[in-house]
Amino acid sequence: MNDADTGRVGPGAPGELLNLLGGEPPRERADAARNRQKVLAAAARLFEKNGVTAVSMDAIAAEAGVGKGTLFRRFGDKSGLAVALLDERERDLQQRIIYGPAPLGPGAPAGERILAFVDAYAGYLYGHLDLLRVSETSPSGARYRIGAYRFWHRHLSILLAEARPGSDADYLAHAVLAPLAAEVATALKEECDAARTVAGLHDLVTALVAPGRS
Repeated sequence: MNDADTGRVGPGAPGELLNLLGGEPPRERADAARNRQKVLAAAARLFEKNGVTAVSMDAIAAEAGVGKGTLFRRFGDKSGLAVALLDERERDLQQRIIYGPAPLGPGAPAGERILAFVDAYAGYLYGHLDLLRVSETSPSGARYRIGAYRFWHRHLSILLAEARPGSDADYLAHAVLAPLAAEVATALKEECDAARTVAGLHDLVTALVAPGRS
């Protein structure tokens, strides 16, 4: 049986996950590409210096040296900028899930891969918490409509179905991802930092996939 027969691509990577990856960005004129990079660099500087919520689109346009119209046409609003800034980081994690070494990548038991995902995603979440909160909540519920969430959810669904046959793996994947929402992490960060969140999710996942569970 070949990889096409199993629905897998490469070393154990489900082909359906590849279908959830965004394609390569469309080609741009050189001047448009330069403006895009100027805007993203300016936004990253201002966000790091002042915090995401304190920075206006006017300030970003001025810092980048572009017109406000250009900024709004290209990115729409601050959440669009946040999504663009996060895109490269999301792609890196997705590529490591599909092609990287175990246990985050293929080749380890499903339970170990889920724990590795929790570790990796928590690092990504708490490293970019403000940006993720803007991208996931503007507009309300945006987190659940973006392609990245569908990728994380499907990845976990596949692993949970393998580790816990007969369970409602799709629902359980939502349950594992819920504490990793940026809005939840922000609201609870005073009492639940990254280490406590990861430890709690490790306990939850271990209970879900442990042999002999009821």
